Amino acid sequence: MIPVAMFFCLLQTAYVGNPSFDALPAATKVWVSISMIAAFAAPFILRWRDAHPEPVFWGCAALVVAFPFSPMLMLMSLAGVIARRSDFRRTVRVSAAGAIICLVAELRDARRPAESSVWHQLFAEPGTGIDDVPIVVTASDATIAVTAAAVALIETAVTIMIGLHIRSKARLNEADARAQAAQHHAANLQSDLTSQQLADAIAAEAHDTLAHSLSLIALNASALQTEAARLSDSPEARELARKAEDIRRQAAGALDEAHSIINMLRDPAQAWEQLAPSTDTSLTRESLDGLIVDARNSGMLLNTWIDIKQLSDLDEQIAKIAYRAVQEGLTNARRHAPGEPVSLEVGVAPEQGVHIHISNPANDMGESGGGSGLPGLTARVKSAGGTCQYGLDDRRVFHVDVTLPWRG
Repeated sequence: MIPVAMFFCLLQTAYVGNPSFDALPAATKVWVSISMIAAFAAPFILRWRDAHPEPVFWGCAALVVAFPFSPMLMLMSLAGVIARRSDFRRTVRVSAAGAIICLVAELRDARRPAESSVWHQLFAEPGTGIDDVPIVVTASDATIAVTAAAVALIETAVTIMIGLHIRSKARLNEADARAQAAQHHAANLQSDLTSQQLADAIAAEAHDTLAHSLSLIALNASALQTEAARLSDSPEARELARKAEDIRRQAAGALDEAHSIINMLRDPAQAWEQLAPSTDTSLTRESLDGLIVDARNSGMLLNTWIDIKQLSDLDEQIAKIAYRAVQEGLTNARRHAPGEPVSLEVGVAPEQGVHIHISNPANDMGESGGGSGLPGLTARVKSAGGTCQYGLDDRRVFHVDVTLPWRG
């Protein structure tokens, strides 16, 4: 658009200087010289018509009036106003102003002497008006003026229609985008509804099966504790009662956790709050001691090597994943290698991050890591920028090795 507007501005300005620039009055020479410079610079105002369409239009209109420019520059800015501003009064105002200025510019050129007028050149006989051949115009001045006025009105009408077409196309695209957004939102709502229905079904099933089974375990452990205390007061009976109490306490804790997970399935809005790191689910000195005590109370032969520094400054999300890594590693060893000795190494420091290593011999009951716990742990560790490796070595010792950064 800028080169086209520049060409039309230069064209009419150049004809103003015909037939001899030196013969023009001094004031006209200055005006034509300034017009030539402005013809190169003025079209660049169109670069701002997207952000400021109406000020650009009035600026272009002023340039067309002040200099012998073609109305093309003003018409381009007029289309921009109509396309980008939908106010009816504004559209009428700029359209009327554009039509008047276009008439002024075209009639101004038509009323100039034949040698300085583009319109007279259009009505000149071929071969005249060039190479010192006097121009011969085949139409009267009135005919040229009427034609120029008609073309000015047609140009304005076409410009207005182009602007309205661009505006309508933009509105159609916007309506399509809104319709697509509404469809996408509706699809998301349907997906959320389906997911919530599935979550409700899972929660109901878990409540009917898992919670019921844990309740029975706690109840049987309590009955076993009572029976052991009633039968005898020997050390063996007291040890059996203590273990039954541990089983009952752990089953009760597992039941509470199961209810908490069921509630999260039923109320996703509060699930994120419950999933946030806490002192019970993050790696702290107290939570680590609790995991070690629970493992040893369950009969695990657990050897530990703990080296932690500035644990309170550890990133909360990293601390939660580290806690789950220790918990999953000990649970995996207890499930797949009962009775075997387990080694736990935990190192935490700002310069090295978090390092957790758990190892145990694999007995005849199976090899560790066959379930979904360790793969899930691996995914969580990787999402935090760490590494998780596990497997058997040549001596059939199973290893779980986790490294985590200090910051997530």
